This record gives sequence, C-alpha cells and structure tokens, in this order.
Amino acid sequence: MSLLQTKNLQVSIGGRHVCKQLDLQVEPGQVWAVLGRNGSGKTTLLHTLAGLRSPDNGNIQLNTHDIEQLGRKQLAQKIGILLQHHEDAFPVSVMETVLSARHPHIAYWQWESSRDHEIAQQALRTVGLSDMADRQINQLSGGERQRVAIAGILTQDPELFLLDEPNSHLDLKHQIALLQYLSSYARDNQRGMIMSLHDINLAARFCSHVLFLYDDGSTEQGPAEQLLTPDRLERLYDHPIKSSRSDNTTLFWPG
Repeated sequence: MSLLQTKNLQVSIGGRHVCKQLDLQVEPGQVWAVLGRNGSGKTTLLHTLAGLRSPDNGNIQLNTHDIEQLGRKQLAQKIGILLQHHEDAFPVSVMETVLSARHPHIAYWQWESSRDHEIAQQALRTVGLSDMADRQINQLSGGERQRVAIAGILTQDPELFLLDEPNSHLDLKHQIALLQYLSSYARDNQRGMIMSLHDINLAARFCSHVLFLYDDGSTEQGPAEQLLTPDRLERLYDHPIKSSRSDNTTLFWPG
C-alpha cells in the first residue's frame, strides 16, 4: 500500500504551473528527490503535499485517506515538514523546541513523558547538538538552527518526511552525515521521504527515486539510477551536463 498517492494533481502559483496531472506514489522506505530549476515550484509542491495549501485540482491521499479529510493533529502525526525558513518568536531552549515536536502524539491535557524526553535527547545526539540542549534557540547559527529543525522532525517521528532543502546552511560534514542518516532512517524504518535538492550528486547518492519539475508544468519520475542521465538533466536545467563513473558512483557537473 502506498504511503502517499496523488491523482491528477495540478498545482500552480502566481499563474505558473508547478505540475499538471501528477500521479505520484511514494512507498514506505523510498527516498525521493524533487529536482528542478529555481522557481520551478519545489517548495510549493511540498507545501501542497503537506496540506498547507490546496491544489488547483486532483487529490492527495495518505494511506488511502484523503488529506483534506484529516484533522490537523492527524496530519501532524503522519507528516513532518522541514521549512526553508525558521522564525523563533520566543526565546526558548533548544530542548524545548525539539520536545514540542512530540505534541501531536500527546493528549491535550498531558505533559511530555520521560519517553518523549528520551526521544528528543536521542534526536539531538543524532544531529550533534546534545551539548546545546539548554541554549536559547535565538543564539544559534543558521546551520545549528537547521540541525535543531531536523532533530524536531526526528522527534516527531512521522510516517512521511517532507524536507525543503535539508542541507541548507549546513557545512559539508553535516550535509553528508545528516543526509546519510535521514536516507538510512527512512529505509530502515519504512518511512517515506521527499526532499527538494539543488545538488544532483546528493540526489544520486542518497535518493532512491527522483521527481523532475519542468518549467512548463510537466513532470517526470522514476528510479534515480534510470532518470539521472546527462540528457534528461540537460533538459531539466537547460544547461549542458557531463558525467563520469567512478567506484560505482556517477558524478555530474555543468558542461
């Protein structure tokens, strides 16, 4: 059974088509990259799949349930979304920020349990911020704040991860370490994961499937090893792409 399924999905923004008649199926354990030129609508599509905005046409199903029929708490239990920009209105601690991601799993009259605290602590260890648990969130760098946001989604533990440029603001070490962990986490725990990326090589290394968003609203999708070819990428980015094979890995760069 598909974790996420779209049928005849049409999404647009500012009079421009993001996708037209998109039929997408995301199975448990799959890691998808959404690729396209700047302005192609990657963020808009993720927001639509998360239920943050309505599509122009078509529908979105989570485990055969129409997303528009699910309550906000039900959605938060099933979908975790990483936004590009984080706004911290109040000076709360890193631990309080991460722990708040457990609220979809807690009854309205309950406090966080010791198990909730353990999950949050483990998430902070995963992103390398356990020593900053008591620091105020507004005292962090952009990269540290991004890692806190990723820790929050791990603490939320949804069925479907929607990640908008998860490597944004991260240095090379943390980009590779976190993408490696996230992709392995999805496979090992049978979660679905869709992430927008700008780096073709990161998509090739960490994603099992790719979705191309073309400027005219058309799309193309399938296994990463089949679609990530110079010819297709040249059409997607409107620029020559070269590639080479080394140590069972294909590398891409602008021609």
